[in-house]
Amino acid sequence: MEILKIENLAKNFYLHNAKKEIHSCQNINFTLEQGQFIGIVGLSGAGKSTILKCIHRTYLASTGKITYQSEAFGEVELTTAPERQILFLRKNEIGYVSQFLNVMPRTTAREHVMNALLERGVDAAEAKEKAEAMLRYFRLPEPLWDLYPNTFSGGERLRLNLAHTMVKQPRLMLLDEPTASLDNKTKILVKDMLMQLKEKGTSMIGIFHDLEFMDGLCDKVFNISEGTFQ
Repeated sequence: MEILKIENLAKNFYLHNAKKEIHSCQNINFTLEQGQFIGIVGLSGAGKSTILKCIHRTYLASTGKITYQSEAFGEVELTTAPERQILFLRKNEIGYVSQFLNVMPRTTAREHVMNALLERGVDAAEAKEKAEAMLRYFRLPEPLWDLYPNTFSGGERLRLNLAHTMVKQPRLMLLDEPTASLDNKTKILVKDMLMQLKEKGTSMIGIFHDLEFMDGLCDKVFNISEGTFQ
């Protein structure tokens, strides 16, 4: 079943001070099937991250359509959907992992992962149990669980990002270089968890510079610089 369809997607940015328009991704077309993993590669600055941010609606596409088959709403056009609907989808169906951590002030690492489940209506005891299991899986040291993440290293923050998104087991997961600052042992943990989620039906789109990491994980690879699949 087709879960996501992107048609003629383009995103441009206007620099008001320089009175100049920057063209990011242009004429992007592909579909994602349920349970499929598509990797995106291409030159730096070609707009790989922009595609993910348009799907997540962090950026509003300049032109084109992004059609998502939602479990709650049926067919949703993500470029025009109401903000309330987008917020619901982010909480319940669409997960996003970036290199950068965004945590509410005065929220501990444990609370951050628990909140991903609590906002979906999961019981507090169950949320705590699952959050701790995920933190343990990604080898985030237990003494850090009740600390504020602004004190964490880059690798620790990225592991917390992964735990926060993956604990929800979203229907659609967007991964923007999720292994950028991780050691090889942690990369193996990430790959294993992605394979587990894929087997459970999670559909994924990911950007990776580590092409070896992508082997055996991606069903298709889309080269944004050439507009082709392999």
